Amino acid sequence: MAKVTIAEIARRAGVSKTAVSFAFNYPERLSEETLQHILRVAEEAGYAPDPVASNLKTRRTGCIGILVPQPIPIMTRNPHTLAFIEGVGDVCHEAGLSLMLVPPLRGNLRRAIVRAAVDGFLTMGLETFKATMVVLQQRGVPFVMVDSDPTPDIPCVNIDDEAGAYAAMSYALQNGHRDIAILGIRSGHHGDYRKYAGTLHRRITGYARALDEAGLSLEDPGVRLVEVECDAEGGHDGFHAVWGARWRPTAIVAMADIIAVGAMRAARALGVGVPDDVSLIGYDDVEPSALTCPALTTIRQPTIEKGRVAAGLLIQRIEDEEHRAEHVTLPVELIERQSFARRG
Repeated sequence: MAKVTIAEIARRAGVSKTAVSFAFNYPERLSEETLQHILRVAEEAGYAPDPVASNLKTRRTGCIGILVPQPIPIMTRNPHTLAFIEGVGDVCHEAGLSLMLVPPLRGNLRRAIVRAAVDGFLTMGLETFKATMVVLQQRGVPFVMVDSDPTPDIPCVNIDDEAGAYAAMSYALQNGHRDIAILGIRSGHHGDYRKYAGTLHRRITGYARALDEAGLSLEDPGVRLVEVECDAEGGHDGFHAVWGARWRPTAIVAMADIIAVGAMRAARALGVGVPDDVSLIGYDDVEPSALTCPALTTIRQPTIEKGRVAAGLLIQRIEDEEHRAEHVTLPVELIERQSFARRG
C-alpha cells in the first residue's frame, strides 16, 4: 500500500500543502475550522507526519530527557528515582510532551548527551566540575540541575538535605544512641567524606552538625561511615559489614530508604531484632518504607513534587531561554514509625 503523502491530503482536503504542514507543525496559524477539517481528512486517509522531518522544521522534538548516571536497570531499582520520574511524567502529560530516560551510552554519559533527541535535560546528581556539564553547555540545549550544588544562571532543584540529615542524626542521639553506623551512598571517594559534593556533602554535613552538638564527630570511635551501593543489595552488604565487626552499633542511619530496607532484610535473616537489637532510620520516605515490618522511621522528602518542579522549570527554560534561573529548595519532614526505639 502506497504511503499517503502531504500532497494527497492537500488534494483531498482542498487546501494547499502549506496548510497541511501548518496543521501538524504550526496549528495556531490556521483557523479552528480549517485545522479540524485537515486533521479529519488526514485521519480518514491514515496519514501520519514524519517525526524526523517535523523535528527538522520546528527544531523541537516534543521530548525532554532525564539524564541519569547509571544504566536504566540499576536506576529503576530505587523507588526514589521512580517517584521522581512520576512527578516529571505528570508535568509532561499535562504539557503534551514525551519523556526520555538518558543513561550512559556504552558507559559514556557524554556520548548519550550528544545523541539524545530532546529539547532539554533534567540532570540528577551531576556536579558542575564534571565534564558532562561542559558537554551539556556546549550542546546548547536548556537543562535543569536536580540534587546538585546550585550554579549561577542554571535552574536547580534540591531538597533541604542538610536539614533532613541533621534531623535524622539528632533523632538518633536524642533517643540515647551513641554507637551509630552511617550507611552512606557510594561516592567514589572511598569513604573520604571531606571530598563529598552535592547531596552527599549536604547530608554528611547535617549528620556532622548533629554529632557536634552532642559532643561527638564523624571521627569518634562510636561513629562509623560505611559506603554502599544505593540499592537493597547495598544495604544488605552494608549491614553484614557492620554487624560482622567486633564493634556493633545500636543504631543505623541510612542515607536512603532503599539502603535501610536492605539492611532490615539482612538483620532479619541473621536473627537481629529491629528495633530491639538495632534501630534503623532511613531517608526519602519512598512508598515501601511504610510497608516494611517494622515500618521504617525516615526523613520524608517530596520526591514527586521535586520532579514536578524540575520539569516545570525546564519547560519554562525551553520556551524562554532568558527566563530567570530559579534555585528551589524543598522542605523535609521526620516521619516516626516502628523501626527506631529509645536506647536504655
